[in-house]
Amino acid sequence: MANSERNGKTPANVAGHATQEGALPRNGISLLGLYGDSTDLNAMVRLPGGRTRVVKRGSRLSGSEVVAIDADGLVLQKNGKATRLAMPGS
Repeated sequence: MANSERNGKTPANVAGHATQEGALPRNGISLLGLYGDSTDLNAMVRLPGGRTRVVKRGSRLSGSEVVAIDADGLVLQKNGKATRLAMPGS
């Protein structure tokens, strides 16, 4: 076990990856992660103001509706136009 793990601190390399400047756009919705049963996934998103929110199919986000969530990301629909937010690193 690394020293940083024993003393409760985040290892420097992990902290560096988790806190990269500009990794997420500040002016849009960003997908942070997915969880739950594969037939009923939930998604955690970061809103433009920096707050996080958990959504599921049918949730409303900034005037869009979450129309699908799968293992690759989520799909938002607004004014008849669909937009996919992919999992980070995909």
